[in-house]
Amino acid sequence: MELNITTLAERPELADALDRMPDTWPEFVLEDIVGWANFARIAVEFPSYVLVATDPEGAVVARAYSVPFVLDAPGRGELPVGGWDRMLLWAFADLRRGRTPDTVGAIEITVATGHQGKGISGRMLAAMRDNARRLGLREVVAPVRPNGKHLRSGLPMEEYARLTRPEDGLPEDPWLRVHVRAGGTVDSVATVSMTVSGSLAQWREWTGLPFDTDGPVEVPGALVPVHCALDHGYAVYVEPNVWVRHRL
Repeated sequence: MELNITTLAERPELADALDRMPDTWPEFVLEDIVGWANFARIAVEFPSYVLVATDPEGAVVARAYSVPFVLDAPGRGELPVGGWDRMLLWAFADLRRGRTPDTVGAIEITVATGHQGKGISGRMLAAMRDNARRLGLREVVAPVRPNGKHLRSGLPMEEYARLTRPEDGLPEDPWLRVHVRAGGTVDSVATVSMTVSGSLAQWREWTGLPFDTDGPVEVPGALVPVHCALDHGYAVYVEPNVWVRHRL
């Protein structure tokens, strides 16, 4: 498919279409409080780090969000176990303090519903790397949400991230494999990359599941089981991601 990939800074008129683009994210993932409070700010405050892909008819078919932040700073240096949430908080803290970024963090690469399986996600990743290089940053880091992990939610992420295919040694997970083929290196596991907590009533609304037993609950789309505390009336999902580094 022919694509036109630009930044939102170059085409601000696509902001609304970007928001309305249909996707397949599980509803509960959107309830992460850090993301809920900060995600919409990315398009407003970092439009040069937001990529949008349109087809020949001008329809938005993919988006890629990233944020600049300082990794080489006191108290940082290492990729955080807090993953996606922590990186997002660092980016806006650095913006507020006027710090000069040295790293680009990949927040999201999403292909519109109906356009998956066409290699678009890999092209958006390549465009994100090119955009970071153009902006003078030295590295792209991504807290990757492996797209096959939900099928093996009981397997620890540390084990899953290291699974490789015997024929070529590439990661078994399709999305991790795209990153490695693009030049990325699997670094570590962000064990608490995203946290979603809510009442049992909220979880029932988000998932359509009864949430009527204590302990781990298998939820479609979740990378690990959700912990249900029936007597206390809440459930918590702590999502691990996999850090991948792309040196530029």
